[in-house]
Amino acid sequence: MDRVKDKVIIVTGGSLGIGKASCELLAKEGAKVALTDIKDDEGQKVADEITSNGGKAKYWHMNVADEEEVKNTFKDINDTFGGIDVLVNNAGIAGKDKKTHELTSEEWDKVIDVNVKGVFLCTKYAIPHFKDKGNIINLSSIYGIISSPDIPPYHASKGAVRLMTKTDALLYANDNIRVNSVHPGFIWTPLVENLAKDTGQDPEEFRKQLDKQHPIGHVGEPNDIAWGILFLASDESKFMTGSELVIDGGYTCK
Repeated sequence: MDRVKDKVIIVTGGSLGIGKASCELLAKEGAKVALTDIKDDEGQKVADEITSNGGKAKYWHMNVADEEEVKNTFKDINDTFGGIDVLVNNAGIAGKDKKTHELTSEEWDKVIDVNVKGVFLCTKYAIPHFKDKGNIINLSSIYGIISSPDIPPYHASKGAVRLMTKTDALLYANDNIRVNSVHPGFIWTPLVENLAKDTGQDPEEFRKQLDKQHPIGHVGEPNDIAWGILFLASDESKFMTGSELVIDGGYTCK
């Protein structure tokens, strides 16, 4: 308990899946959680459930790809909670599963705007609010390390996030700001379930196929990643920066 007590932690994309699980766990461990998303009903529900269980959380509507929204929201979070200690750049989308030459520029840009520009903007506007030290946790993917013959913009975006993490870790080390990335394997979230639906597959059959691709024998759950985020958000990881925390059931060992 109290592993992140009184830390003000922003979680983008906090309404569902990994984001939701992270908000709940961080609040349980004593954080003041600033939950942001564009899914207002779901986000408010998560914040309400946290507060009803004795935790501290508040929801803000924010599109991570909109610079003015990010700037104004982060200022409001800072004013509300009296500072910002940790940023979890979790918001992300998968995009269209097409071959590269079949993608439209709009389809490419949509993914890059959320997954890459969103990380850039949130990092840009979090840093000025950090006090004596800061901590940024970027959600990349196994597909920021290896690749697969599908969803090109998603893979490109997660590779970008991986190297953005290392660059910012170097740039801000002297400012006592740590920056690390998390690389989940397949986690059964709405995003992954929608991948199955988009390709016309039965979600349960799709899940069984994914299970077989992980040496540990099954896909992960959102809490598997949330525990890693908690570790990075806490002072237990104080000697880590520019690192890749891979939580993938052995997927990238192959």
